[in-house]
Parts: sequence; C-alpha cells; structure tokens
Amino acid sequence: MTPYQSLPPRAFWRTAVAEPDLRAIGGLWTPKFAVGQDDVILTAGSCFARHIGRALLERGMNWRDAEPAPPGLTEAERRARHYGVFSFRTGNVYTAAALRQWLSWASGESSPPEEVWSEDGRWFDPFRPSVEPDGHASAEGVAQAREVTLAAVRGAVAEASCLVFTLGLTEAWQGRAHGAVYPACPGTVRGTYDAERHAFHNFTFAEVYRDLSAAIELARSANPGLRVLLTVSPVPLTATATGDHVLTATTYSKSVLRAVAGQLAQELDHVDYFPAYEIVTGFPFKAEFFEPNLRTVSPEGVDFVMGQFFDALAGRPAASHPDTARPAEPTAGEDFWCDDAVLDYYSPR
Repeated sequence: MTPYQSLPPRAFWRTAVAEPDLRAIGGLWTPKFAVGQDDVILTAGSCFARHIGRALLERGMNWRDAEPAPPGLTEAERRARHYGVFSFRTGNVYTAAALRQWLSWASGESSPPEEVWSEDGRWFDPFRPSVEPDGHASAEGVAQAREVTLAAVRGAVAEASCLVFTLGLTEAWQGRAHGAVYPACPGTVRGTYDAERHAFHNFTFAEVYRDLSAAIELARSANPGLRVLLTVSPVPLTATATGDHVLTATTYSKSVLRAVAGQLAQELDHVDYFPAYEIVTGFPFKAEFFEPNLRTVSPEGVDFVMGQFFDALAGRPAASHPDTARPAEPTAGEDFWCDDAVLDYYSPR
C-alpha cells in the first residue's frame, strides 16, 4: 500500500480537474481559520481586491469601511474620489512594500516623505495620485488628507478580526532620495517622470517575503489577534518596464507573489491563502473568466471566485453557481480602478 491509495479524488488531476465540468471544479480552498458574519474584515490591495469588499457586504459580512464618504456626495463623486472601494482610502496597494509603507506610516514607525506634486495650481499626493482627482488647494491639504487615512488605518487595524490583502505586482517605482514606493510610475497618472529622481525596481522573492512579513508584524503589533488572508490578483500586468515580454514579466511577478503568499501561509498559523489567482488563470478554465482583452476579469469570473470563497467558509461542498449568480458591477469602466491601466496609453497603436 502506498500513501496515494488513501488520498481523496481532489488530490488527483483526472478526478479533480480533467473530468469535472469547469464550473464544478471546487474544493480549492480549505480555510485555516473561521471568518464569521460578526468578524470585522478589512480589504486592501490591487484593483481586483475591490470586488471582495462588495461581495462581503452582499453576503451580510461585516466589511469595515474605515473612511466612509462624507454626506452630500453623489455616487459619481464617491466613485471618483475612491470612497467605499477598499477599507482605507489608500488607493491601490499593489506591492508588499507599499502595504508595509502604509502600515509603517500609520503606526508611527516612520513618516511619509514631504514630497508633493503640483499641477495647474492644485496639489496631489504622490502615494495615492488617483484618490483625489481634482487635487488639493495646498501642500498642507495633501498632508492633512493623508493623515485622515492613516488615522483610519490605525483605528481599523486595531479593531479588525481579519485583513484580506491582494498582492498585485512586483514591479514598482521608487523615489531615489527617500526610497518610498509609488503606486504608479510618476508622469503616468500624475506628476512628472525624472530619471534622476525616480528608479524602477522589480522586487525579488526575498524582498517581497521581507516586506510582507514586516507588514504583517506591524499590523499584529497593533492587534495581536488579527488574522491575515492573502490572495494574488489574477489581473496581468498592463505593461512591464523590465525589458522582457509582458507575458513572461507577468509570469515572474505572479509566481513570486504566489510563492511568498504560500510560504507565509505555511509558516504562520494566523496567515492563510485563498486561490483567487488559480481559479481565474488556471488553464483548465481556458480564460473563461476573462473579458476579450484577456486582462479584465468578467462579472461571471468574480462571482465564481467569490462563490468558492463563501462555500469554503460555510463548509459547503463545491458547487457551480450559474443560476444563483449575483450580478456583478459592470466592467466597462473596470480600468478606472487600476492605476497601472494608464500604461496602456503608451502602447503602440
């Protein structure tokens, strides 16, 4: 007798992947810890992470919007100013380094650089250039608004039960003088690119592991009971600055992020990994869950991912959801939420 003779069908490719209908493939995640309806859940990360908070709310979960919109704003104004997208109004947090950076600033371990960008008499935050599309009236206004967000991060992390963080990229741009990470290359969303002031960096496994470990430690130093659920965004790179083909650059980036997430989930009892990346990009699904641009995840794909998520949390057997799917947000304006999507502007036509 060998160890394989006692394994369940989910352990074998033929019975778990090749034979079932693709929408019946399930059992991809066994949660390490329970997340109940009363648990305060925070979400942050890349643009794909915005689907998670909405889905949690729809299912009656206690998703925390730590920085709600002020009264009087229209839906369009709330959308434009990134209210209600993530638990904090940080904008997209693509890298482990950026998550560590925000938590370090919020905890007082370090302070944000004094760098501020100005355009047409308005002032913008280099570390969340999309959050206030009309900017601020002064540089002081930028700092004051950022402090509101940092206070929201501090308060929410201290009270939360679970932080869901979606890793998006290994590629990033940094300020040479201060080393801080920008969410997008200066000169794309906002600002002006200057090779003498801005440096490209593609994080390695060791660097992502270091930064994500430090970020988790920072969060748990404020809240020792906090649990962390990691995911990796299935959305590929819009463009790469490595000099490589964008397909191989995407494979590198996602492979590193997936490996780090898996490593930390193996090492730490309070860290788990949910396979949103595999569910969307796994080749058994044959790009079924992508829009024709092979980048935007379709509403059906989002619903399938979240269906797997909630089935696993509830301990239900895997099932397809073609007749019970909740309508997802339209994807026509999907790239509005992705700072890096602006890079497609630079693609040769």
